[in-house]
Amino acid sequence: MRGRELTKVVKLCDGNGELNSNSIGWARHPIVYCNVQGSFLRKKKWNYWCMTSPDALFSITVSHLDYVAVIFVYVFDLKTMKFNEQSVLIPFGRFVNMPDNVNDPIYVEHKGIRVSLQDTNINVYWPNFYESKPLQAQFSIKKEPEQESLNVVIPWGKNQFQFTSKQVGLPVQGKVNWSQGEYVFNSNQSFATLDFGRGKWPYRSTWNWGAASGYSDNHKVGLNLGGQWTEGTGQTENGITIDHRLHKVHDELDWIYDQQNYMKPWIIQTPNSHQVKLMFEPIFERVSRTNALIIQSEVHQMFGYYHGTIETDLGHSIEVNKIFGWAEDHKARW
Repeated sequence: MRGRELTKVVKLCDGNGELNSNSIGWARHPIVYCNVQGSFLRKKKWNYWCMTSPDALFSITVSHLDYVAVIFVYVFDLKTMKFNEQSVLIPFGRFVNMPDNVNDPIYVEHKGIRVSLQDTNINVYWPNFYESKPLQAQFSIKKEPEQESLNVVIPWGKNQFQFTSKQVGLPVQGKVNWSQGEYVFNSNQSFATLDFGRGKWPYRSTWNWGAASGYSDNHKVGLNLGGQWTEGTGQTENGITIDHRLHKVHDELDWIYDQQNYMKPWIIQTPNSHQVKLMFEPIFERVSRTNALIIQSEVHQMFGYYHGTIETDLGHSIEVNKIFGWAEDHKARW
């Protein structure tokens, strides 16, 4: 199962809002134009950003699920293990506009919350984030022209499909302030990850997702690992970036973990090759549950460290040694 590599700009949908078969495949750059329309209640759109440093993790998401927009932010202190998360639901997503292209900006203002997500600059202000005090975050992301990313169209059918752009290992600098401290992100050891998604989903969905960025074995390594939701489609969202180049992982991965104790080590691997042989060691469990009428979800997102080996397209082995990232188990009815 190798999938087709896309090399030219293509529309995700045809004139009827159905999947354009010419868009099915994967690309090294976000060249899919996400002209998703129609199918009210089934369209799902989001921009998820996560920044990591040796001291902290910060994440901001703007999502639109047709009947509601959900905005959430969280911060995790790696030294003290302090964590806090806040979210807001906006019925029918009024005044939340989600663009069709990866690099287009998003601006949201709601009840004192201000979010600006641009291609290379992110600014967030969240009042009453913790202990009645606000959170402020500003980031500048360095996107190098030669940097490749993982971009995939997943086809469940002509009326159910997803485009995802996963951009890992992006150098970032910035600052986060909240009542528990101030964190400075230096671009020589801090990384941004973008998860951009646009598509039409089935009501019930389950997935695994893992990502990490860091330096190991004299290389800059980025991991994007997926599971469950792509099975049977002929495509995967699995890929590794080494320095600036994407090495596509075409196989579905084995995800081995204990759903009764998510803090036990996870094994994530390609079953028929040595391309991905990783162990993930959690240090913190983020649990997020939503039960709001037709929206129900539960996510166990683990923060921790990856160890093991990965292989390039040519079979060259790279050691992965204590690269910080996350792995999650997510179930949703939405």
